[in-house]
Amino acid sequence: MKRLILSALLLCSAVAAFACTNLIVGKKASADGSVMCTYNCDGFGFASPLSYYAPGRHAPGELIALRGDGRFVAQAEYTYGVVGLMNENQVSIVETTWDGREELRNPEGYLDYFTLMRLTLQRATSAREAIAIMDALIREYGYNSTGESFAVCDPEEAWIMELIGKGPGRKGGVWVALRVPDDAICAYANSSRIRQFPQARRADKKLGFCVVEGQSMYSADVISFAREMGYYEGPDAAFSFREAYGPLDFSAIRYCEARVWSFFRHHYDTAVIDSYLPFINGQTNVIDALPLWIQPNAPVSVRDLMNDMRDHYEGTALDMTTDVSAGPWASPYRNQPVNFQDSEGTAMFRERPIGCQQSGMTMVCQMRSWLPDAVGGVTYFNMDDASMVAYVPVYCGINRVPEPFRAENNNISEFSTESAFWMNNFVANMVYPRYSAMIGDLKEAQTELEDYYAADQPEVEERAKALTPADRADYLTRKTIEYTERMMSRWDKLARLLIVKHNDQIMRPSQGGAIAPGRHTSPAYAPAFIDAVHAQTGDRYVRPE
Repeated sequence: MKRLILSALLLCSAVAAFACTNLIVGKKASADGSVMCTYNCDGFGFASPLSYYAPGRHAPGELIALRGDGRFVAQAEYTYGVVGLMNENQVSIVETTWDGREELRNPEGYLDYFTLMRLTLQRATSAREAIAIMDALIREYGYNSTGESFAVCDPEEAWIMELIGKGPGRKGGVWVALRVPDDAICAYANSSRIRQFPQARRADKKLGFCVVEGQSMYSADVISFAREMGYYEGPDAAFSFREAYGPLDFSAIRYCEARVWSFFRHHYDTAVIDSYLPFINGQTNVIDALPLWIQPNAPVSVRDLMNDMRDHYEGTALDMTTDVSAGPWASPYRNQPVNFQDSEGTAMFRERPIGCQQSGMTMVCQMRSWLPDAVGGVTYFNMDDASMVAYVPVYCGINRVPEPFRAENNNISEFSTESAFWMNNFVANMVYPRYSAMIGDLKEAQTELEDYYAADQPEVEERAKALTPADRADYLTRKTIEYTERMMSRWDKLARLLIVKHNDQIMRPSQGGAIAPGRHTSPAYAPAFIDAVHAQTGDRYVRPE
């Protein structure tokens, strides 16, 4: 008799149209030999809690009900535990949407991108196996999302995979996956980035797709289908996945590729990366692409990646804090839509950085081959904007989710001090309007927590290595809960400090997260804002001699 399992796989599928950012680091490019990938899940008006799926064996014929509309997927005989977007084997999959050709979306397909990721994580033991599973699932059940990029990683390798469907009535999809060189870093931000790729003579009969060992994998019809649809006419060797399925326009370059550009700029000669500014400005006749990946000028650490996820183009030609649009408090945040018009109808835009206020959650996934999987896999996680939170270590070997990260404690329609989402937003929405005055207090708390976690983890991991698997899971769960509770307590303290220290737009002195003796000051407006006021008002506010 078949059993039906009601699936929570679609909890996050409502964010399908939201813009996200992924950064990827190969093991020889990292400071400690780990493979890393990141995810800012961006979109307004949603909370993205930390999910957990326990491992388990399943009866023959067991099905997963996807939506309550009569669509079912066969359950695997055994499913691995999954915490967030990393499974117990340290396989991680993160994503970013680029839409591509709308006519290739298949509304009849069973699997959206998030369901595909979850099902794969429950079945995969490696990144390469995960890619093969994703292909098999969409061929069997159909794919209903638009163009998507995935970072598929394990403790040894990082792969990038781009996928799009074939349109109504056609199962499967066309896709390409490339292995990121071990000594390289890569990034994705809502635009297709794979162009040419190593090609095989024929498809692997067993797998059903093409493989160039250790370099690329791709659907056997990725080129022939483009020809069939009229997207490409040239020789196989010159075929570009991006040009066929996700061609760039100004929006894709400035709002998406610019995030990749800024990430690369953090880790390479800035003059070299700045030479790509014509491309970022839409001058594709001068330069038509960024590199897909680069070798960084220094090893990249977990803390580096955390700060990369908080980027607002500071110190670049796209710096969001230095002109009048940053307001009196030099804010890198903008409230208006990305595209807007001035009073005369002139089309305008704002920058779209990696760090943004609409994130529902943020994560940095670290996979370490030299540790037991339960210890080696860590997701540094929190809910809301990466710039406004402290990353909390969550081990992939835990057996339950800390209360502040659980779905039932993060109701988007009701504030709660027990909710990580709402405590983070409580603080962030105090800081946003008076950014330059308050951000120092937030960064102090952020650094304090992340320093503590970094100092505590080596001892925790050494102890965990010596435990039995069951005791290890309990111990790592307790530590993850302790880390989360410490974050919640510190953010409560920070919220109380901000309202007292900055009450009525003054600034009282503070030390160690508490008010200190001394006179208050009035924080100054940003120079660009003062100059703009003077330019607009003339002599109105000029003091007479």
